Amino acid sequence: MRKIVGMIPSRGESTRFNNKPLALICGRPMVYWVWKHSKEVECFDEVYVATDSEEIKDVAEGFGAKVVMTSPDCETATERLYEFSKVIDADLYVMVNGDEPLITAKDIVKCIPETIPEDGFYVSNLMTDFSNPVEVVDPTNLKIVTNADGICLFISRAPIPFPKGDMSYVFHKFVGVGAFTSVALEYYHNTPRGPIEKVEENDSFRFIENRKDCYYINAHCKTLSVDTPKDRVQVEAYMKEMGFDE
Repeated sequence: MRKIVGMIPSRGESTRFNNKPLALICGRPMVYWVWKHSKEVECFDEVYVATDSEEIKDVAEGFGAKVVMTSPDCETATERLYEFSKVIDADLYVMVNGDEPLITAKDIVKCIPETIPEDGFYVSNLMTDFSNPVEVVDPTNLKIVTNADGICLFISRAPIPFPKGDMSYVFHKFVGVGAFTSVALEYYHNTPRGPIEKVEENDSFRFIENRKDCYYINAHCKTLSVDTPKDRVQVEAYMKEMGFDE
């Protein structure tokens, strides 16, 4: 019986949206909605909020979440997950980004493999189809390209692939949910950033640049990550419309 743990990274300081996890959406802090949907994943043995902020810790514990304090020096959410894995033991760690309040349990489970490879290395993330062409050219949205087996070939803020031969191509958008084994997290931690990771600022390249399989699975889900106060307003309107706030 394998142990699967959900972890929600929640950084206090952000240049674009300070204290973002505590931004209110439908009267609740955003991190609450991510935690609520993560708690609904039946195969999770435990769900934690991992943060470097005492304020976020107090709020999260106030609505019933388990919290692990992590270092403010973590540069990425994956590094925070690595640090978390040194405190909480599990066979598989599923990271649900704290700025993905629309992600539901039925979406989250799609990144979980049926079995873990014998060498213990496994990494997967979710993606979804773009529904609006304007989003494709927006550099804040990461575009994902995979091979036929779902292994990621490239990620970019630019619109890739370029639709020269087929204008009907469906572009794929990054979704902030991923699964990692401890072997994969050790590899991530011990491998320096490569030039493409530095340029694109996406740490999946820690694996891709070194020919380590990183799966991207199409969840076909509705998502809008909250990067700015304007995003918060859009997400709140959608949640009210869909009854997510109930």
